[in-house]
Amino acid sequence: MNPDRWLVISVPAGDPESSELVASALVDATESAVVEAGGRLEAYVAPPQDVEAFVDAICDRLATLAGGLAHGFSWRWEEDRDWSREWRSGLTARRVGERFVVTPSWVDPAVEPGDHVIVIDPEMAFGTGEHATTRAALRLLERVVAPGHVVLDVGTGSAILAIGAAMLGAARVLAVECDADAIGNARDNVGRNGVVDRVEVRHGLVDEAFLANHPGEFDVILANVLSGVLIPLLQGFRQSLRPGGRVILGGILTIEAPTMRRAIDDAGLHILQEDVEEEWWSVLCARADAP
Repeated sequence: MNPDRWLVISVPAGDPESSELVASALVDATESAVVEAGGRLEAYVAPPQDVEAFVDAICDRLATLAGGLAHGFSWRWEEDRDWSREWRSGLTARRVGERFVVTPSWVDPAVEPGDHVIVIDPEMAFGTGEHATTRAALRLLERVVAPGHVVLDVGTGSAILAIGAAMLGAARVLAVECDADAIGNARDNVGRNGVVDRVEVRHGLVDEAFLANHPGEFDVILANVLSGVLIPLLQGFRQSLRPGGRVILGGILTIEAPTMRRAIDDAGLHILQEDVEEEWWSVLCARADAP
């Protein structure tokens, strides 16, 4: 039974990069889904017994997880409404690239012959194909994945990219995620899309040691994460590619592109294609010593 009112925890959204960090911190702090409204990120929580103590604890938790990014914290009461239905109403089917249609399960999308329909039911608003970096990665993905490929998806999240790779014909996709809370949702999405036989969702961290244990193993590596995470991994990505392999990098702000270009060159990779949408820069790369 729903309560008759909800405690709303609210934090300014900020720029695109910090917005994702704050949203993640807010989910962790409140254990609730997060929505964006009017430039703020908000979580709806059932009334706690000690409101002041709860709010203070949430504020302290946000300060620990997001630091100064959580400046502007506030809270209020709102009368009960069907928040899950209102949140769902904001998500609809979206065509991405030439062949992908990304849709939540409650929408019946219009499709054309040859389309790959990816059904994603996120546990929070930041797990869908609504983000520009996800769309860019899918567009680049459909250019390089071929039947029989072995693919690594770094920081798989909702597993949308791993699912897309399998639908394009990849024989095996290793989807690695370090956030334990995201694993269940990723596995549900993999099962919902009928690719369990090709996609392995693994709880773990892709770091230099992980990549050193997979030399020359992957035809395609997907890494749609923040640039600060990408740079230390670029050399390992290069070593983990098979001959002719490709790397898709995302989560990079356009203002970070010059720094990333230098890092990509220094790692022995070269850029084959760029994809810019909004303030996000994504790239398709190959080994510099490959044709």
